[in-house]
Amino acid sequence: MNTVKDLKTYLREKQQIVEQALEHYLPPEASYPAIIHEAMRYSVFAGGKRLRPILLLMAAEMCAKPITDVLFAAAAIEMIHTYSLIHDDLPAMDNDDLRRGKPTSHKKYGEDVAILAGDALLTLAFQVMADPTQRSGCSAQAILSAIHELAFAAGTYGMVGGQVMDMQAEKRQIQPEELEYIHSHKTGKVLTAAVRIGAILADATSAQLEAVSTYGEKTGLAFQIIDDLLDIESSTETLGKPVHSDESRQKATYPALYGRERSRMIAQQLIDEAKRALHSFGDRAYYLILLANYIYTRTH
Repeated sequence: MNTVKDLKTYLREKQQIVEQALEHYLPPEASYPAIIHEAMRYSVFAGGKRLRPILLLMAAEMCAKPITDVLFAAAAIEMIHTYSLIHDDLPAMDNDDLRRGKPTSHKKYGEDVAILAGDALLTLAFQVMADPTQRSGCSAQAILSAIHELAFAAGTYGMVGGQVMDMQAEKRQIQPEELEYIHSHKTGKVLTAAVRIGAILADATSAQLEAVSTYGEKTGLAFQIIDDLLDIESSTETLGKPVHSDESRQKATYPALYGRERSRMIAQQLIDEAKRALHSFGDRAYYLILLANYIYTRTH
């Protein structure tokens, strides 16, 4: 491995690279029709950790692929994530007024434009993924596989399916396996897709792909469990969005089912399993290991 950096520096550098890629692929704000492009950019550039695109870059890098070859996919997966947040916040869903400390899209632009901004980001993500001019360094077969991976993770067998089950679980007692399904799909599937797509575009072996898949599944579920805990332990100022919203909507969460202490223990176990999955990569997994620890200890 080249010069070792602390995780904060590493993430900040990767975040800047992702921001530049998003700036490149998003339509200019002033381009006609301006209102939809402004709304798209408003939500994309409202802040955020850029965790999913960074995971994609990290997985590609771990599998010996230059990150410049996979930036198009990193931008696409962040567009998918942002679209899901816009729609999540709508009155028909979570009805939130704040996202990352700013008014949500529908509060700023109205529900109609917010819905279309989400639709536009979802569509643009696949336009970027399928653009034949982006194939430098990646085979057509790898890109096709990556497109399939992203679509599957975002659809009814992934994020959308998890969201549907999450809404249907409100205000009722659910079984542990239902809760795991909800969390591993509404959040975990796209996080897993991020590392899988990075590995796929890097022409990873089947063993390497299996390892990163396990890492993604375990960290994805742990990420959502920590989110559940932060909703009851953090503040609106720290999170940039309302807290105690899960409780007020009587949503299915790990703390509600298991309690805080047990939930944190489950998250820690998942993180340990995620790190073990990357053992065969040796030092190349260094930053992904650090990121797994960060997911457990994060405060926002």
